[in-house]
Amino acid sequence: QVQLVESGGGLVQPGGSLRLSCAASGVKWDYYTIGWFRQGPGKEREGVSCISVNDGSTYYADSVKGRFTISRDNAKNMVYLQMNSLKPEDTARYYCAAERLGDVRLTCVMASGDYWGQGTQVTVFS
Repeated sequence: QVQLVESGGGLVQPGGSLRLSCAASGVKWDYYTIGWFRQGPGKEREGVSCISVNDGSTYYADSVKGRFTISRDNAKNMVYLQMNSLKPEDTARYYCAAERLGDVRLTCVMASGDYWGQGTQVTVFS
């Protein structure tokens, strides 16, 4: 049974940092693209960043380039999202998703995934 579990969300002031973690189990790790997605109040779900577990290629939404960094630890079946210089508009529920043989750009742009976690809340407030 595939399971994705996010952690690391919380409350932070503008300019602060958080590190989100996604723990995956039950997947054949090498075949997947893992992505971070978010959905803010009254907004559609959007792809933030995606990474190919196999070759490490990445994609970032324009809104987070230069501030967020996605990484993976294949030994632990973990994907991380380091978020720096957080802004109030980054406030959202962040989800981890896995798409089998997904293209890193398309997975993010289409906000697609075969499996989804329950999400973790990130709130950036003054």
